[in-house]
Amino acid sequence: MKRTKILKFFKQYLAITLGCAIFSLGVSLFLDANNIASGGVTGIAIILDHLLGDLTGLHTGLWIIIINIPLFIIGAIFFGKKFILSTIYSTVVSALLIELFSFCLKNFIPITDNTLIASVIGGAMFGLGLGLIFRMGSTTGGTDIIVKILRKKFRYIRTGLISMIIDIIIVAASAFVYKDFELTCYTIVSLVVMAFLFDWVLYGGNSAKLVYIITTEEKAGLICEKILNELDIGATYLDGEGAYTGKEKRIILCAIKNIMYPRLHDAVREIDPNAFTIVTSAKEIYGEGYKNPTDEEL
Repeated sequence: MKRTKILKFFKQYLAITLGCAIFSLGVSLFLDANNIASGGVTGIAIILDHLLGDLTGLHTGLWIIIINIPLFIIGAIFFGKKFILSTIYSTVVSALLIELFSFCLKNFIPITDNTLIASVIGGAMFGLGLGLIFRMGSTTGGTDIIVKILRKKFRYIRTGLISMIIDIIIVAASAFVYKDFELTCYTIVSLVVMAFLFDWVLYGGNSAKLVYIITTEEKAGLICEKILNELDIGATYLDGEGAYTGKEKRIILCAIKNIMYPRLHDAVREIDPNAFTIVTSAKEIYGEGYKNPTDEEL
């Protein structure tokens, strides 16, 4: 058991480090290099670097650490020691990597002078890295801590949406600093891309299709047998009755991964081409083969 815990801990921090590297490359090579403020504390740090960098000698990475200190204290109060330690690790590693990449790759920065390309790629890397860090139960500090606090209160709102609302406020501030309407628009593009990729990493692996198959008693048994034996997924029978015909119906309810749905569709069409099938999206599923019911809500 101890070995399993150590292995799990190692995998968690390896994934967090990878997320930090992707996140930091996006900031260093694309966002910071093109004065795109991004969002969160990173966006604030980019603005402060632009305003005070030459005066103070403090640049984006160091500003991130300074701003995060009071937010770490708030995070410790709300989420405890384990959370705050992983968050401090993520924040410090991200900040140091931003400084390292900016220094080591300074001859290649900016990689592109096309602000649209920089905002899209930078936003995508920002969202991918941040989503991976969140998925491992950590954050990069800053407004991410505020997002997690708000998520506890407003559980029906997705994390990416809360993050985007906060980031829009920061973008509005950057508009006053840079006084560049086009740059502000590119920053918004970056935030939209970031929010999409962030939610995709955070929730994408848990999404599936929820399928209702309405058929006859006889065909239902054949379809269900195929589902259980060939697709290796669970199913539930529901009893129904046709409102117009008054005939008894058998309804098969099952959740299936998106990639496996075509096989289910083919099986139903082969056994009962006249089956009435309703397919909808299931954003989150808890239970065997999906998320553990005891997992933290992201």
